[in-house]
Order: sequence, then structure tokens, then C-alpha cells
Amino acid sequence: MELGVYSFGSLARDPLSGELASTAQATRNLLEAIRLADEVGLDYFGIGEHHTHEMPASAAATILAAAASVTENITLASAVTVLSTDDPVRVFQQFATVDALSNGRAEITAGRGSSTESFPLFGYSLSDYDKLYAEKLELLLAVNADERVTWSGSTRPALTDAVVVPRPDAGSLPIWLGTGGNPSSSVRAGLLGLPISYGIIGGQPARFAPLTELYRNTARANGMAEVDIKVAVGSPGYIGESGAVARDEFWPQWHNSMSTIGEQRGFAAPSRLSYDRDTSARGALYVGSPEEIAERILDLHGAIGHMRHFFQMDFGNLPQAQLLRSIELLGTRVKPLVDAALAGSSPRPEGN
Repeated sequence: MELGVYSFGSLARDPLSGELASTAQATRNLLEAIRLADEVGLDYFGIGEHHTHEMPASAAATILAAAASVTENITLASAVTVLSTDDPVRVFQQFATVDALSNGRAEITAGRGSSTESFPLFGYSLSDYDKLYAEKLELLLAVNADERVTWSGSTRPALTDAVVVPRPDAGSLPIWLGTGGNPSSSVRAGLLGLPISYGIIGGQPARFAPLTELYRNTARANGMAEVDIKVAVGSPGYIGESGAVARDEFWPQWHNSMSTIGEQRGFAAPSRLSYDRDTSARGALYVGSPEEIAERILDLHGAIGHMRHFFQMDFGNLPQAQLLRSIELLGTRVKPLVDAALAGSSPRPEGN
């Protein structure tokens, strides 16, 4: 089981002064977090594309290229690239460059994105939402498959025997399809022969079992090799020395973040009661002690058979020191428990 972290570059709050970090400092904080994740043995770090003051990680490939020079083993990925409002040729070139600098550790997760601020920013219309994504995903896969590309569509100029470089040493980049749980996306990933990454931020994660079955059945029917049929899960998460401390520390960050998003999207701020339900054993918020989080990862693995689980921890201006400590606990305490349990060398951990 691969474990890791993802981030939108949220602004950390100084616990002494109460001041928020600048967007420039948030970028430097991300690099520090990626370096630590590699040092403590985590497998994956993803940066999700956003374009807001609160979440300013708008240039994932640039940050990941910097991270390539200060890490050794960790996979460096987008989580996700909002492909509808980007140019697939440039996306490929940027991540092929990250791949070269990291000696083969780059991945792209292509998705529609959960927010829409990039559409007006880059001059696209939301009325073209579906068409943009479908055509640009098609082009990205064509570019990934061959150095010379001939392609035509309605969303950008055609290409005729165009050369797209640099090329990964492996010949192509790993490309995942990212989704929040739309059944058509599970079918699309299976038909295209892509691994799939589910973002699960609410409800009960085990409810995604029918979607993962739909994906696997579609992939197998389409002739996809078993080794390439992969499921990943991204969740909100935070780890503390004890479950009670973790839940109390993360609660104000979660409430702050969800209140801001709720004002923008028209839903009410969460209550502490709903938060406690969502951080319980079957909830979508993986907040607790190392033993609790390990047990919950294993339970979900039993339900959906995923091979990667990664966590967004820096919600609602979480102080940088707390983020780094949570990353450290994920690598040094949670991962060994999960690895040992899946290897059959020890009993499953008991939460506290």
C-alpha cells in the first residue's frame, strides 16, 4: 500500500502572531513538506491545482520540479491537473521535465477539478465543460503515447506530425484519471485503460465499492492488464499522538475551511456533531492517532482494494509545524503498521 499527502498550498497561520503566511511563503512551505514526506518514507506527494488566495498552488509542475532536486524516492504528482482549462501539450512537457529531473518519479492526475475559478481566468466557458475535458484528455493521451502527434478537435488548433519533447526515459508518463465519484468517470477510466483516483471528502468511503467494481469490470472487459488496474483514494486527514488530541486540533481548521467554502457554494458550515461523525471509524475524515488511521486504511482496503491512499492535511490555515508533525507520523508510525498488516507479519493495530 502506497501512502502519501496532497495539498492545494493552503496558507499556514502563525500560532503566535495569528498572521497568515503569504502566498509566496505557502509555496516554500509546500517544498518543505514534500522534502519531509520523502525523508520519512512516504510514497507519494500530490499538488492539486487551485487559483485562489486561500489555496494558491496554481503551478504544480514548477513546485514539483524544485522538489525533484531535494527528494530521492517519492512520487511527484498533480492531484489534480484541471485539464479542461490547460493545454495538454504544455501539461505533458512540464511533467515530462519533472520526470527527467526526478529520474522517473512524475505522474499526472487529470481531472475536471472541483472548483471553476480557472475557467474565467484562462478565458474558457463553463458551457463547454464536458467537451473541453473530453477533447483535452484525448490529446494528452495521444501526446503521451507518441513523440509525433497528429490530432484535431474543436477546442484548440489541430496538430499535424507535431514533435512534442522532452520524452520520459520510460517512454511515457503514468496518467491517472481523477474523479469525485461520478460513475461515468469510472467507466471512462476503464475504457481508456487508465488507473483511477477517487477524491472522497464526505459520507462513508466504503460506499465507493460499487464504483471501483464498475471501474475494474470495465477495464477488464476492455482488455486492460490486471497490473495496470489501479485504484487510489485521496481523503482529508490529520494525525496526532492520540485520537482525541488529533480531533481537537483539526476541528477548528476543518470548520474554518468548510465555512469559507460553504459561503462560496451555498451550504452550511459543519457542526462539531457532524465532524465527530465524519471522523469516526466509517467516516471520510481520517483524523486520529496513528493506530486509528492505520486501522481505517486497512478497513477501506478490505472494501475497495485500493493500492494508494493519500491525505490532505493543511485545511483551514493549519500551522506549518502541525502539518509537518502529521506528515512525520504518517510516515514513521502509520505506514509501518499498514505495511506489516498487509504483509501478514503482525496483527492489525488497535485504535486509541
